[in-house]
Amino acid sequence: MVKKAVKDRAIKRVTNIRKKSRAKKANNIKTNLFKDALSYLKETLNFVYIIVALFFISALIAFSFPEQFTFFDEVLKGIIDEIEGLNFFELIWFIFQNNVSSAFFAMILGIFLGIAPIVNALLNGSILGYVYFLASSQEGFWVIRLLLPHGIFELPAVFIALGLGAKWGMFMFAGKGKRRIEFVRRFFGSIKVFLTIVLPLLIIAAIIEGLLIVAGG
Repeated sequence: MVKKAVKDRAIKRVTNIRKKSRAKKANNIKTNLFKDALSYLKETLNFVYIIVALFFISALIAFSFPEQFTFFDEVLKGIIDEIEGLNFFELIWFIFQNNVSSAFFAMILGIFLGIAPIVNALLNGSILGYVYFLASSQEGFWVIRLLLPHGIFELPAVFIALGLGAKWGMFMFAGKGKRRIEFVRRFFGSIKVFLTIVLPLLIIAAIIEGLLIVAGG
């Protein structure tokens, strides 16, 4: 009995050590992943700034000349029809999957000289500018406060994803002997940033936006 008790304690001790070791390794992987993501994001900031500039320039143009962007009415009507009748959780999922798929594919398609992220920034900026014109025409300038809560999280996430795509597409200009290396490095760097930074921001944005839509009626 004594031997069995000693043996059981030894097995338990070894099991606990293994569990702690696995947990430590998992934490180290998460920490290193986040550090790598932050490092690559810093490297990508110039591209993010370009995307931000294009987005707000197109938003300003659409806000200033709304009569040129009335074709967005059908797009907006389609979105309203899609979300009509959805419950809170269905609404969050709809917003989340749309934001994620849009950001992810714009990032991935950035491989073609960064064209897709630029087009995406111009298109979404124009939509925002047009929507803001319609809303402010009825509710006044300060209707912008309704856009801020989820925009604080959603817009940075989208800007980062598009910046990643634009940078990735520039691998072609890395030099003849470095293109393959840069292609792979930028791909994995983009995926790390998307998973650790962009995705969490889009989750928060979807929840907040869902709450605002439900609260608004």
